[in-house]
Amino acid sequence: MTKRDRMSGNQAVATAIRQINPDVIAAFPITPSTDIPQFVSSYKAEGLIDTEFIAVESEHSAMSACIGASAAGVRAMTATSSAGMALMYEMLYVAASDRLPIVMAAVNRALTGPININADHSDSMGARDSGWIQLYCENAQEAYDNMLMAMRIAEHPDVKLPAMVCQDGFITSHGIENILIEEDDEVKSFIGEYNAEKYLLNPEESLGVGPYSISPYVIEMKRAQHQGMVNAKKVILEVSAEFRKNFGREYSFFEEYRMEDAELGILLMSSAAGTAKDAVDVLRELGLKVGLVKLRSFRPFPADELAEALGKLKALAIMDRSDGFSATAGPLNAEVRGALYGRADTKVTGYIYGLGGRDMRESDFEEIYAELKALSEGEKLPYCRYIGVRE
Repeated sequence: MTKRDRMSGNQAVATAIRQINPDVIAAFPITPSTDIPQFVSSYKAEGLIDTEFIAVESEHSAMSACIGASAAGVRAMTATSSAGMALMYEMLYVAASDRLPIVMAAVNRALTGPININADHSDSMGARDSGWIQLYCENAQEAYDNMLMAMRIAEHPDVKLPAMVCQDGFITSHGIENILIEEDDEVKSFIGEYNAEKYLLNPEESLGVGPYSISPYVIEMKRAQHQGMVNAKKVILEVSAEFRKNFGREYSFFEEYRMEDAELGILLMSSAAGTAKDAVDVLRELGLKVGLVKLRSFRPFPADELAEALGKLKALAIMDRSDGFSATAGPLNAEVRGALYGRADTKVTGYIYGLGGRDMRESDFEEIYAELKALSEGEKLPYCRYIGVRE
């Protein structure tokens, strides 16, 4: 039976980990993800899980330990943020290329410098091409739900890729919310047992993991890895449909909010979507046809589906909580424009927002919709610009 509880995003993620009861957790504390391994270590001490908890000396070692555990044939998980994820970057590529279904709780925090401990997406965006599945969460409920689904998605035999579940540092990770938690037995049934197809500790088979690969083989390995990400699109929908059947909450690649007849739309990810929805409701009351698309799956990137959803708009704002320093726009902006190119006549502009935890207010979104209206009527706007910055 589903029960309602109050908890932070980090506690919700830790609760999901407790219910999954992975074989190995390897973690090194870094703000604002530190709560997660702390909760898990408490569960271990209280006998609520039989997970092997490995306290390592760095995040690089945490991912290395997860790689070793997963290669040995067991479930492995970790959590990190910001510079901790950056220290893992080398090993993120190793985990993905070795096709190891590790699941990571990624609590988004700005990368140094300047030193900052608050939310933006520069850490996970820096890892966007590492081969990891990336799911983004608006709130604690989504963080909990996506952790459960990520394990199923990553372990699917047609995928076999690691996955990170991203939530905004402090805004979501430390904010207390009312959320729905499922019964342990029902979660266990949904997750199922993990039986690795090939693993190092199998005495019946010789196996090498992470070998040196010479030129005649690398591109074939990458092509196979690419296919796993392609396959993940179908698997995400299948797992989400099963999750809805079991627990009643619905997910897809993205959420469309009041988009049924929208002419002006915003696309963004994670916690700022809540404030943006409030702005949409206010403007709808004034008779404006505005809507919102909140992207859940950044990897795999649902280009065809986004083009269909966004192509009917007169004007679109793409919002990045990180800067790509490409002298044009952030990474989400570039990928969405690529998806729309040649498929839609929608007028597009971009914004970079919320770096280092800067709040987005309802009035900021109302300003963006006003600019979109002007764009739809023929006014020229910059390709991309910062919003809320003191110039």
